[in-house]
Amino acid sequence: MLEAFGASDPGCVRGNNEDYYVIKPALGLYAVADGMGGAQAGEHASRLAVETLLEVVGGDPDSANESRLVEAFHEANRRVMEAASADPALEGMGTTMVAALNRNGNLLVASVGDSRAYLFEGGALNAVTEDQTWVNEVGRRLGIDENTLKAHPMRHVLTMAIGVSDQLRVHTYVVKPKPGTQILLCSDGLHGVAPDEELRSILGTQDPLEAKCRNLIAAARARGGPDNITAILLKA
Repeated sequence: MLEAFGASDPGCVRGNNEDYYVIKPALGLYAVADGMGGAQAGEHASRLAVETLLEVVGGDPDSANESRLVEAFHEANRRVMEAASADPALEGMGTTMVAALNRNGNLLVASVGDSRAYLFEGGALNAVTEDQTWVNEVGRRLGIDENTLKAHPMRHVLTMAIGVSDQLRVHTYVVKPKPGTQILLCSDGLHGVAPDEELRSILGTQDPLEAKCRNLIAAARARGGPDNITAILLKA
């Protein structure tokens, strides 16, 4: 079983927290969702997506696999769209989601949007997931340089999110973490604010996972905390 700890913080600007996360060691399931939408809609979308994930995977945990994980994402998409269409106050809501399912020493990772999974191993921090954003899927392919992309007006635009379209694209990955490897799942309130060098420095300490999570959140807050901040740390 993986060692795990998670924490979430509204950040320094927003009054509410639209992120939602879950740690379910008994299912081997871990997820972070970053909601969007007016009023309380973003909070509703992220919670609904994660709860749907839990329901679908937990319904028959012994047979849970990559296909079941993808199925759960599609069901979450259906339910978020259905809820939004049934209530005008929830119209336009959506959420990103990244999830990891621990199976026989492998981590099955699925993602939609720009919440990320990272591996920290041997002092190196590497992203597992690929962002579904305008910057990653359009800007970089157009050859726009990284400094320009950091300030580009489209830099926060998602190309895919749960609850936005019935044509959902779910990215999947298989990771085989070695003993001692750390896995970070986080919203863009962390990875979009604190630079990789700072994440690497915090993960490289001998602190327990709880302290590392708190320090990751503190690092994003120290840089202005413009968004909600959520991190789950796993250790193989």
